[in-house]
Amino acid sequence: MHYTMRWFGPHDPVRLSDIRQAGCDGVVTALHQYEPGALWPSEEIKKRKEMIEKAGLTWTVVESLPVSEDIKRRTGEYINHINNYKQSIRNLAQHGIKVITYNFMPVLDWIRTNVSYELPDGSRALYFEKASFIAFDVFMLKRPGAESDYTDSELALAKQKLDSLDEEGKEAVFKSCTTALPGTTRDFTAEEILAALQQYRNVSPSKLKENLFLFLKEVVPVAAEAGVSLAIHPDDPPYPVLGLPRIVSTEQDLADILDAVTLQENGLCFCTGSLGARPDNDIINMLKRFGDRVHFLHLRNTKRDDNGNFYEAGHITGDTDMFSVIKEVHEIQRRRKISLPMRPDHGHQMLDDLNKTFYPGYSAIGRLKGLAELRGVDYALERMES
Repeated sequence: MHYTMRWFGPHDPVRLSDIRQAGCDGVVTALHQYEPGALWPSEEIKKRKEMIEKAGLTWTVVESLPVSEDIKRRTGEYINHINNYKQSIRNLAQHGIKVITYNFMPVLDWIRTNVSYELPDGSRALYFEKASFIAFDVFMLKRPGAESDYTDSELALAKQKLDSLDEEGKEAVFKSCTTALPGTTRDFTAEEILAALQQYRNVSPSKLKENLFLFLKEVVPVAAEAGVSLAIHPDDPPYPVLGLPRIVSTEQDLADILDAVTLQENGLCFCTGSLGARPDNDIINMLKRFGDRVHFLHLRNTKRDDNGNFYEAGHITGDTDMFSVIKEVHEIQRRRKISLPMRPDHGHQMLDDLNKTFYPGYSAIGRLKGLAELRGVDYALERMES
């Protein structure tokens, strides 16, 4: 596998030298200074690539080239935004980018209710607690009609959770649930979220899926002509939130997306953490089924309970059998005669990093630990198979 880490650019507290020392040969990054729908200029891509290569690393995977809300709803400036997306693909290809990752989650990106969940060993992880999220949705955000999405017992547990929190605790939950796009430092306000939700009031899951397919039919041929593969990231968490449709959550969702445009360049960012948070997703069988269309790997792990809660576990110690995942990745690579890019996702905040500020899930030492564990499994399997 081609080992990478995510880097959020010149303002990231994790330096390129840190990533190289961790054992990576490349980084995954994006031009976060541009809003979704904007064109990525060729000169800015070139500047970023030169910065990375000067540090002794490579840049072949973009994460992410964001899809605007207008494209997802197919309203407003969506035609202009799709044209910008096509030209951005061409510009990235011109500078050697081979994979472009994106997602189709409406309004919010990944959602957690606690970005500093303390584990028994004192390290901190990302955590999604269903009762806290319902408390946020119903009692803090006060989304109209939210109560109808939950059972009476779920609402009662959420009210108990809310009553157990002091003002600081409520603020922490609210802040965790309103984090904007990765790589940014601002959070959404309640008013912004409610206004955005209102714009999706007539967008059903089937309509959102149709809009995704129409987008893919426009941009995948451009990517194929440019020699670039597109890799869609699964929903996180992989089920509906805030009354919004989620359409990249299940095995059937992935099959529908790949069938919508059958070109090889229409593929997946296979995230074992996002997909693994849903107990009915059989990760190994999904890899076997879709392995020929996987262009990028996020290898991380979660630990679930029966109440819909999960936290980011150690990379090889959660509910997903990471040994079997990497073994199947080896089979995919042999069959396709390629080395897939991967990155260890969402490391624990630990050791000296406990006293530093990072983008949630992206401290240096925890990801280094995860990468070391995954590389060890990868190396051992290579030796066993040789």
